[in-house]
Amino acid sequence: MSTELTHRYLSVNGLRMHIAEQGQGPLVVLCHGWPELWRSWRHQLSALAEAGYHAVAPDMRGYGQSDAPSDVAAYSIFHLVGDVVGLVAALGEEKAYVIGHDWGSTVAWNAALMRPDVFPAVVGMSVPARARSAEAPLPTLRKRGFDDFYWIYFQEPGVAEAEFERDPESTLRRLMLARRQNGLRVPAGTGFLDGFVDPGSLPAWFSQRDLDAVVGEYRRTGFRGGLNWYRNIDLNWELSAPFAGMKIHQPSLFIAGTYDAVIRGPTGEAALAQLPTVAPGLRRTVLIEGAGHWVNEERPDEVNAELLRFLREL
Repeated sequence: MSTELTHRYLSVNGLRMHIAEQGQGPLVVLCHGWPELWRSWRHQLSALAEAGYHAVAPDMRGYGQSDAPSDVAAYSIFHLVGDVVGLVAALGEEKAYVIGHDWGSTVAWNAALMRPDVFPAVVGMSVPARARSAEAPLPTLRKRGFDDFYWIYFQEPGVAEAEFERDPESTLRRLMLARRQNGLRVPAGTGFLDGFVDPGSLPAWFSQRDLDAVVGEYRRTGFRGGLNWYRNIDLNWELSAPFAGMKIHQPSLFIAGTYDAVIRGPTGEAALAQLPTVAPGLRRTVLIEGAGHWVNEERPDEVNAELLRFLREL
């Protein structure tokens, strides 16, 4: 395997999956979140390769150059974990370290929970592992008066797609780079993007070239694939019943930025506090001061140092 970044397509779990890969050695699979693509791991791919690992970042199911099934139910957590398991096999390996960010973190935690024989260690970024709740998430939100929470806004096929696809560049600038003013709620008569203020200029960690590459993919694919992950939230809760009470015992690491809204507020802080109980193998929780949600892109040097420290300890 060359130390240069290369791309190819593999048949994985019934999909044609696009992967970017770099390096040779023990396999590390990097799972991106929403609305990212494989490119979100560009800094980690090179760092892992240079450290002696075979780093692989797929476009996850429904994203970029990977297949996007039309059936909403084809985006359940079983499908997503199955894709990562299938990717390991398609690469000719039996085991891999799995790393995820945002929704990819949820996939990584669940992959470690469901298939400890395949994933001997796991890293989650921005989204902590959570214990299965007593009832389904969306009815719980409604009971608590959160009928306008963005998860619910995303449920009706076509609504969020129409909003996001009117101007993909503005959408992605707002989603990834702007500050949200009203939390994650979408009041009646508004759209999800109305809660953001366009940043005007790009930060040093995200160039116009980076933005153009992501926008180009979304102009071609639309946003439906990634939104379908949200449309399986309650189904995922149903499917997770056999795993209720189970814990992630493998060595694990959690990384997030101190400004990440996911770990702030009562819900986020509770999830962070409960993480050692859900994942008893947790080695460290690393909070990077001043970083936001896109921590692996915003602060790659610090993230890479923590990743390599963790992997070398194994």
